[in-house]
Amino acid sequence: MTPVSVTQGCSPIVLGLPHTGTFVPDDVSANLNENGRKLADTDWHIDKLYDGLIPNLTTVRANFHRYVIDANRDPEGASLYPGQNTTTLVPLTDFDGLNIWDTPPTEADVAARRSAFHAPYHNALTTELDRVRDIHGIAILYDCHSIRSHIPHLFEGFLPDFNIGTNLGTTCADRIEAATVEICKHAEGYSNTLNGRFKGGWTTRHYGHPALGIHAIQMELAQSVYLTDEAAPWTYDQARADRLRPHLTQILIALAELAPSLGGTQ
Repeated sequence: MTPVSVTQGCSPIVLGLPHTGTFVPDDVSANLNENGRKLADTDWHIDKLYDGLIPNLTTVRANFHRYVIDANRDPEGASLYPGQNTTTLVPLTDFDGLNIWDTPPTEADVAARRSAFHAPYHNALTTELDRVRDIHGIAILYDCHSIRSHIPHLFEGFLPDFNIGTNLGTTCADRIEAATVEICKHAEGYSNTLNGRFKGGWTTRHYGHPALGIHAIQMELAQSVYLTDEAAPWTYDQARADRLRPHLTQILIALAELAPSLGGTQ
């Protein structure tokens, strides 16, 4: 299994898919406990949900599971949300705070996985963002995520359906943020928030430098909007997905249409 899969397109948009992969090497799987082997914290079917929404998108997809190493965490291990419950570069617990290992990874294990999995994913993402920017003078990284809407260990209550993250407006042009928010606000039957519990992960924060011509925005979807249940077997709900996909299409079209006017500035 290669650590990353890339589909090249000529649109100014690059889709990042860091958490849809389910590959776990045998030696890593052997050290997970029964809870860990459930792989519950996957962004289930997000690749299917976004597939074919608009033509010519570039996609960069991590094939490995986030329990191997999390492609959306700082490779040096710094916390995304200091003082809040979150998972680490190589998670020791699941989103409910429950242990996932019989034999936890050592520092040497983490270093090896950083080299074998984390680095190839980000090397590929960097390459594609640079390639797209060379074509258009700009690249827009749209980082695709989903999560259960109710996880008391991580946040109170229930998440909105659309959770937009721009690290408080720093990772993309104002117009990218505004266009995304506006579409979500007018999506009938759906709730939304901007820079709420999820402000954009390490990927969004690391790559989003509007002055350099790379804009980044994260979309964290509540899994209730496209899965039958937010529990195993994590079934893709075609009817819910069909209702949601036009709104996601509208967002991507809007961002692609904005790109020529943005250049390398906000």
